[in-house]
Amino acid sequence: MAASSSLAPPAVPMELHAGNRDRLVAALRGHLSASARPPRGLVLLQGGDEQTRYCTDHLELFRQESYFAYLFGVREPGFYGAIDIASGQSILFAPRLPADYAVWMGEIKPLSYFKDTYKVDMVFYVDEITQVVQDRFGNHGKPLLFLLYGKNTDSGNFSKPASFKGMEKFDTDLSTLHPILTECRVIKSDLELAVIQYANDISSEAHIEVMRRARPGMKEYQLESIFLHHVYMYGGCRHCSYTCICATGDNSAVLHYGHAAAPNDRTLNDGDMALMDMGGEYHFYGSDITCSYPINGKFNSSQIIIYNAVLKAHNAVILHMRPGVSYMDMHKLAELEMLESLRKEQILQGDVDDMMAQRLGAVFMPHGLGHLLGIDTHDPGGYPEGLERPKEPGLSSLRTTRELKEGMVITVEPGCYFIDTLLTKARNDPISSKFFNWQEVEKYKSFGGVRIESDVYVTAEGCRNLTNCPRETWEIEAVMAGAPWPLPASTAAAAENGVSKASA
Repeated sequence: MAASSSLAPPAVPMELHAGNRDRLVAALRGHLSASARPPRGLVLLQGGDEQTRYCTDHLELFRQESYFAYLFGVREPGFYGAIDIASGQSILFAPRLPADYAVWMGEIKPLSYFKDTYKVDMVFYVDEITQVVQDRFGNHGKPLLFLLYGKNTDSGNFSKPASFKGMEKFDTDLSTLHPILTECRVIKSDLELAVIQYANDISSEAHIEVMRRARPGMKEYQLESIFLHHVYMYGGCRHCSYTCICATGDNSAVLHYGHAAAPNDRTLNDGDMALMDMGGEYHFYGSDITCSYPINGKFNSSQIIIYNAVLKAHNAVILHMRPGVSYMDMHKLAELEMLESLRKEQILQGDVDDMMAQRLGAVFMPHGLGHLLGIDTHDPGGYPEGLERPKEPGLSSLRTTRELKEGMVITVEPGCYFIDTLLTKARNDPISSKFFNWQEVEKYKSFGGVRIESDVYVTAEGCRNLTNCPRETWEIEAVMAGAPWPLPASTAAAAENGVSKASA
């Protein structure tokens, strides 16, 4: 079946970023008022700069710094941006490019181009920042600049506050902006959601294309290339949200496989499970989707057991998600569902509540259930000030333990993996070891793992799954055999009935 797509890259209105600025200004005004501080000052952010490859002149493909992208939507490097808290007015400062830029890189755009393109109130050059701020915002004395500085709780890195020549002439505040702007990013607007939905649509479609074309004898990187081609060729996604994880066989037990030391280069074997974790990025906003399936298109009995254990956990979480629910409780629900399934299949034995108390779920799912998603794959805001990361195995890997709020976009990605290091540790522990039927566990020694990941939007009454991939085993087998997706009603009924008979 030749690749095609019913999708077309949408135009993204700059009102999306204007709305983000408006929400930030309202939040800052509220914070300053509550602190008995005047609602004055300028938010000032420095955008990203182009980077060369080490000492060479090779420029890496530029991608804008995420906070700057959130507020301004600027795709070019070298910009600064400011927002006046009192008036809400927005200003961009563009780099003053040398004349020979026009020879090597293309047209030097006038300032009016950036004003019209990015829908801001004013545009000046970067070398005019000091003069502009003094002249326009110095009526109440020394202007105050709110700069972005704070810790990313996923990476442990700190955001870089803006700096420019003449900065010593202004007062600066390094503590106010980061937590407030981060919290703004947690709740998505309708315009943001539409872009995330598109990224999910094209990435879901690309995952299905990979699923259909996977064959024994291919290389993992060929599956990666099919995905990358589809999201770019048909979806306009020049960037991916993260490095593609195209793991097959026992590689699928390596949680972040696909990096430079494990570069998606194994040959696909008949009987392997594939774990494909890939997501396209469109206009800065990302997707994060994982599909697991047998390379030969037919689940064997062992694969059905592990896959359905994970699917049961995935579906149970989505069923229970709604505002006010703790995401740590959702993680524990996923563990509970998987442990019960593994006990039912006699891989585990004993009381499931005792397994939960012993944190046995972390042996099979050492990562967290999911993470916030938006302009970054691991969007910030998972641990706002005052919320501590848990210490227990598995739970310590959660990227957030927040209560869900309407407007959040968060991933649901339970997994079940047979990781030698963790199984050996459990076997050597006298308490944990008694829960395992080691004779059965041994059968899965080279199995690898299964992960099922969807991107989910929290609504007022529950949640909505933004991802549209085959999930049931019979859906996957039908699509891999050439059926269209979504499945026609007659095909779905026949496929489901066939699976029911086979498992009877």
